[in-house]
Amino acid sequence: MYVGLDVHKRVCHGTMMNGEGKIVKQERFSNGPHSLDAFMGGVEGARVVMEAGYCWQPLYDRLEAEGHDVKLAHPLKTKAIAQAKVKTDRIDSETLAHLLRADLVPESWVPPQEVRDLRELVKRRAFLVKMRTKLKNRVHAELAKRDITPVRPPFTRKGMAVLKGLGIGAVSQLLPVIEVLDRQITEVSAIIDRVAIENGDARLLTTIPGVGYYIALLLVAEIGDVNRFPSSEKLCSYAGLVPSVRRSGNSTIHGSITKAGSKWVRWALTQAVHVHIRFDTRLTRFYRRLAGKKAKQVAVMATARKMLKVVYWMLKEKEEYRP
Repeated sequence: MYVGLDVHKRVCHGTMMNGEGKIVKQERFSNGPHSLDAFMGGVEGARVVMEAGYCWQPLYDRLEAEGHDVKLAHPLKTKAIAQAKVKTDRIDSETLAHLLRADLVPESWVPPQEVRDLRELVKRRAFLVKMRTKLKNRVHAELAKRDITPVRPPFTRKGMAVLKGLGIGAVSQLLPVIEVLDRQITEVSAIIDRVAIENGDARLLTTIPGVGYYIALLLVAEIGDVNRFPSSEKLCSYAGLVPSVRRSGNSTIHGSITKAGSKWVRWALTQAVHVHIRFDTRLTRFYRRLAGKKAKQVAVMATARKMLKVVYWMLKEKEEYRP
């Protein structure tokens, strides 16, 4: 049996068909274990496909534990669905089942549980920092409305005491929330440091100047098993750090980077590059040569791509960074 599942937060649309393409069952059911078991109807060893989206993990893990062959389809590469003029959840699930039967599913890599846990940890910190940044920007906006220049730096213990003493309600209500987020970020950062020290690959990446425990663990979590990339260029493509190409006839146009794939890897590398260029290394000399001819952001992205190639071979060969 070939099963296509269109998974949403609360409901699923499933299509089950046999080897000849005849639809055996087509239902809409709630996104839960009991409803999923009822839809599968005791079928054993089915081949199942679902798109990589918001709620795929619980269903994927349950189906895999029950012995089904489960695949995760890349949503952007499933063009038969993305470009359909008549697009409904029922049709999407049916199309997925047909693609699976024809062995034409563009698969996404499914990280093992330990890699998923690492990703959740580093993204939790990123989420907390983003919330804190929003609140700090709001404080600056409230001060700007009143033409007040805050002490520098404003969010140290001394600076917070000055801000509280201004007697501005909109500011005073935000400061305790910022303090709570500071404590939460400190706690999760301590966990990340401990996990990174215990992780051999992350510890290896910290030998690169500019790469701390957080950036190293984020790269390890996003890359996963480096051996799934046949070359460093494939890893750069995964990070969206390769130039886009438009080719027609004898004309070839190279544009800006694709930005497809992991935005986290791109962000981590650009952060690392800004610190790395303070040190005298081959990457720094490459950055300075390029920055003298092109925009600095272009030089940063090009250096990030070179650094990612270095990361690839460090993880591949288990070697420390050589400047």
